[in-house]
Amino acid sequence: MSPLASDRAATVFPVRALDDKTLAARAEAAGVALRVDELRRIADACGRDPTIVELHAFDAQWSEHCSYKSSRHFLRRLPTEGPDVVLGPAEDSGIVHLGEYDGERYGIVIAHESHNHPSQVVPFEGAATGIGGIVRDVLCMGAEVIAVADPLRFGRVEERTSHARHVARGVVDGIAAYGNAIGVPNLAGDVYFHAGFDDNVLVNVVALGLVKEREIIHSFAPPGAQGWDIVLVGKATDPSGFGGASFSSLTLDAADSDANRGAVQVPDPFLKSVLMRASYRVFAMLREKKIVAGFKDLGAGGIMGCSAEIASSGGYGAELNLDEVNVALDDLPAAVIAVGETQERLLWVLPPEATAEVLRIYNDEFTLPAIAHNARAAIVGRITAEKRYVLRHRGEIVMDVPIDVLTGSVRDELPYVEAVRHEPGGNELPALDVEALLPQVLAHRDVASREPLFRRYDGVVRGTTVLPRGMADAGVLAPIAGARLGVALAVAGNPRVGAIDPRAAAEQAVLEATRRVVAVGARPIGLTDCLNFGNPRKADQLGAFVAAVDGLAHAARELGVAFVSGNVSLYNESKEGRAVPASAVVACVGAIADIGATVTPGLKRAGSPLLWIGSRELALGGSVVAELLGIEAPLPQTDYAAERLAAALVRDAREAGVLLACRTVSDGGVLTALARMAFDARAQGRALGAEIDYGNPFCEAGGYLCEVSDAGALDLTGVLRIGTTLAEPALIVNGTRFEVDALHAIWSQPLSEVYP
Repeated sequence: MSPLASDRAATVFPVRALDDKTLAARAEAAGVALRVDELRRIADACGRDPTIVELHAFDAQWSEHCSYKSSRHFLRRLPTEGPDVVLGPAEDSGIVHLGEYDGERYGIVIAHESHNHPSQVVPFEGAATGIGGIVRDVLCMGAEVIAVADPLRFGRVEERTSHARHVARGVVDGIAAYGNAIGVPNLAGDVYFHAGFDDNVLVNVVALGLVKEREIIHSFAPPGAQGWDIVLVGKATDPSGFGGASFSSLTLDAADSDANRGAVQVPDPFLKSVLMRASYRVFAMLREKKIVAGFKDLGAGGIMGCSAEIASSGGYGAELNLDEVNVALDDLPAAVIAVGETQERLLWVLPPEATAEVLRIYNDEFTLPAIAHNARAAIVGRITAEKRYVLRHRGEIVMDVPIDVLTGSVRDELPYVEAVRHEPGGNELPALDVEALLPQVLAHRDVASREPLFRRYDGVVRGTTVLPRGMADAGVLAPIAGARLGVALAVAGNPRVGAIDPRAAAEQAVLEATRRVVAVGARPIGLTDCLNFGNPRKADQLGAFVAAVDGLAHAARELGVAFVSGNVSLYNESKEGRAVPASAVVACVGAIADIGATVTPGLKRAGSPLLWIGSRELALGGSVVAELLGIEAPLPQTDYAAERLAAALVRDAREAGVLLACRTVSDGGVLTALARMAFDARAQGRALGAEIDYGNPFCEAGGYLCEVSDAGALDLTGVLRIGTTLAEPALIVNGTRFEVDALHAIWSQPLSEVYP
């Protein structure tokens, strides 16, 4: 029996004696998002009314953000196994096999997360803490953090004084400030601007790590861990981020702005930099002494969430003393200490014989107490055989619950309506005035140069960057000193298509992300997803989510690539009911066996054939041109056999040594891809252009535009030769001439005002 069954000294939240209406009102007044049926389920599981600490603990753990209660069962449809998968989506991050070097097998650790609600409310801090959290997820697998990426979705930024512009600027500055300070290159990302994100920005973040596969550290208490120490490391706990998990699982309301701001954590990238270096030192010590341990990031749910999950996932319980937790303020309530989501904290499960040395490394060798107020590493509890979760505070037991109830699977079976599938129509394409449209397309907010945005990021800080962000369709690193192995990273997800057909948008996100790593010479080895949708309690919104999951699953299986990590972000909806466009954002990791074979997109020389490899379907649905012209058109359809063949042709051209340049075709179509290849050549000092003859240069059906040295060396089945490179900086399109310098000026300007 729990001691709390008889000890009533702990403050209790009444559940059993109240009617539903009164209970709902009391829960709202207490600042928790638990429903009446959930509150009664908690009381039944505990055999009594919960304490205030237990109330907030369950509020965090049973939130959508932590439990995925309305989405987890759908996510099981995704393929998560394959020959390249080392660790699927079971822990803090997934791991894929990169290759072997000097007798060691190396894995790439990847995690994908969102920080949408915090970034809408406090853009700089919200985005910065998003980077901080995703870096911890990768670090806790025993990996060296090697890169980050940031897929972003902003509202309309045209108005100088608009809140959307304020958010767009603050988010980018927050990502830059944090990523640059911790010394991790920003390798990839994308950004779209759409009215559907005026009320709810999307800030998705990705991180990569490198680890020897035999040195992976897991985020669960290891076998035989009964009696081991639970060690908290990092920043002193403060009130920031209290209620953050619940806040991220609710619709934003401007009327609650003060409370919302309090739910956003405060970042400290300089402390994080020290924590990372100290943790690398701990890794080395544990490996040298062959000591097994558990390691986990403190994210949603704070100390409670992290310690409960690391214990229960190992089959154990845990007992913690909140008095041993380092705090920033005196007299913090027990619930705040337990559940607050203060940044820059980590948690170890250690055998007692290793604890003293770990504490010495953090506190003495890396001097945490001297770097931030009351920062340190300290023993705060122990792992128990009894599967209960117990918290003590000032000599009193304030929480004692079955740990499997606290961390177990909570499932909501919500009704949904099947999303209406897009069906191809018979609309005839309008006559397109290429001369008038090309400058408009290049100046479109979703096509224009992103350099004013990402120039704030340090993309080469570790000295391992081969292709920095903006130079190609994917960023590329050579992460292992002395090895020829390379890793590519790309992201994708088009909200214009998502607003039309969520399943098609999800499929296209997988296709585009994989194409982008193929275009730089890599083999796709793993995927992650971040699924950003509205209120799942609205049948149409949940239906859109389900359709997107099915689209991801179908595309991944067709391409033979598994999902190893991901995130779900729901309730991205204004109080007035405006949901974001269905936004399945996908990241793809690719492996390069020889970094010398990396492909760049800039045109290389005059007289080369230009090959269009991919679908030639004349469809404009979801395209930039369709938006500019204000027309509705059918979406392009996907032929997966043709898609696999296209990727194989690009690979064959690279292996045959005839592939000079390659860029994927996406936003803005073939002509935009060609213009960017000319811009890339211009940036390298080569005054080159091209002449092409192609029927629909703005179609975004997807594929590859390639410059080759010898088309005769390839099997050109399904390939269209559309033109030839020129020894002058001009594009001649179906007889119409454009000067590359003039087009570059148009393309470079639009975002320079938003990001001066």
